[in-house]
Amino acid sequence: MTFGGRYELSSRIAVGGMGEVWKASDSIIGRTVAIKILKDEYMGDPGFLERFRAEARHAALVNHEGIANVFDYGEEQGSAYIVMELVPGEALSAIIDREGRLPANRVVGIVAQVATSLQAAHDAGLVHRDIKPGNLLITPEGRVKITDFGIARIADQVPLTATGQVMGTVQYLAPEQASGHAATPSTDIYSLGIVAYECLAGKRPFTGESQVAIAMAQINDTPPELPADVPEPVRNLVMACLSKDAASRPESSAKLAQAAAALHRGNIELAASYVPQILGDAVDPTATVVMPQQPGSDAATTALPRTQAMDPTMALTDTELEGDELEEDEKKRSRWKWPLITLLALLLLIGGGTAFALLSGNGDDAKPTESSKTSSKTTKPPTTPTTSSPAPVTSATIDASQVVGKSFEEAKGYLEGLKFTNVARKDGSAVPDDQVGLVSDVSPQGNTEFNELITLTVNISYGSIAAPGAPSTANSTVTVGDPIVLQGFASACPAGLQLGAYEVQLSDSKLAQLTNNASASGVTLRATAEGTLNVTYSYRCEGPQQRISEVSAPVTITIQPQAPAEEDES
Repeated sequence: MTFGGRYELSSRIAVGGMGEVWKASDSIIGRTVAIKILKDEYMGDPGFLERFRAEARHAALVNHEGIANVFDYGEEQGSAYIVMELVPGEALSAIIDREGRLPANRVVGIVAQVATSLQAAHDAGLVHRDIKPGNLLITPEGRVKITDFGIARIADQVPLTATGQVMGTVQYLAPEQASGHAATPSTDIYSLGIVAYECLAGKRPFTGESQVAIAMAQINDTPPELPADVPEPVRNLVMACLSKDAASRPESSAKLAQAAAALHRGNIELAASYVPQILGDAVDPTATVVMPQQPGSDAATTALPRTQAMDPTMALTDTELEGDELEEDEKKRSRWKWPLITLLALLLLIGGGTAFALLSGNGDDAKPTESSKTSSKTTKPPTTPTTSSPAPVTSATIDASQVVGKSFEEAKGYLEGLKFTNVARKDGSAVPDDQVGLVSDVSPQGNTEFNELITLTVNISYGSIAAPGAPSTANSTVTVGDPIVLQGFASACPAGLQLGAYEVQLSDSKLAQLTNNASASGVTLRATAEGTLNVTYSYRCEGPQQRISEVSAPVTITIQPQAPAEEDES
């Protein structure tokens, strides 16, 4: 089936509430695309049709690498369709279903990317209104793409829905959306907070027996505590996004993106300059963020240094996330200047030397006063000793599932991001072409010292097969009707493949005919006409992958006519 005279459908990718998504080929420019086709039953509904048109218009408003591009829109033969960028990868919802809880450092990377893309939409005056794992696609390179702007709304524009009608997926609705109020950029931040919570906990914060019950929980209930192994700054960032009061959430998606990226680098102080709620009541902004390993790992938790490279699923660049917003750092600090001075004075009056010891950061482990004990019970400060720096991290866990199936360069980059500096390559087995170049094994695995040699085994190709030598013959000149015996057929199939057959090629099929099948011992022809015949051969190797050799050099046979029969003189 073809749409628009150029988009040829090949396979169905997904079925959604409003339509189906198909993989297609643009026959004019040769590009592979995705086409979203509105379901037939909605074509007669002006509201649904207008919403479908709006999706194309809205997505086309934003040109950002983190938002799936829209190339074309059309209506024909009772169908409406949107031509979009075909994004390789899978939805975040599928990853959560498969892996359950995701590690905190991976989650903050995803949050940073999505928030950066949302800011581009918000700058264009567009509110997505339906941020959820199913609308976030993760590419094989780890990039995150936002899709489905079908219910997005442009600020100051008349909405497509009736007053008070709730649009979006109720499990991810902000309280103000659930109450029927207008969506704002802050509602997208709340929805992204729900996504982050689900990634960290492996489940959504609010559930219920009905859509109404879930909506009421969004409005009234406090989210359950995240698992204890989620770092406190990450926990505070997520809870800030889930604030019932929109004014208490991060000021913008840009600030949220920068805070998440800073947390990923372990810089709490910088993160708090963008989202002050990250500090909570008890976090030292100069401390190193401790990011846990993948749930279920036996490896010890390692501190994520500021220079830690991101997991491929969170590939980010500082210029994408921070930009001109770094200027806000000093403004945020100045906001806290006088309250901090006042706090210092009070502590000096109440705690005397103890307060000085705690605030000077000189490493003395002073005993707290009664006042500080009370504060400790309230705020639960970190118990990390201040008398010495933590022991340097010298090892990390190598998880084969993170590298097997990836290219060598991608796997090497992942390991170098974990601080392994000695990564080598070893050729593995020959495999079909679509698996060539992918890592099949890593050694060692598990907890490994940074200076140890890490060997990645990489699939190799069966390779091309060189042309065999020319066949030989005992007599290069024959007469029509004589046999032509060719010998010396050779073959050299790569390991894993076996010889399938020989193929003989004749320069002129009228000059000779095969009398038997070619084999390693050769082949026999019979000359049928006068002329010069060139004979070549090739061979085919078979197995998991088929390979055909190049054609051999020719052997030339001269075929002479039969001598006329002598007349009988008697």
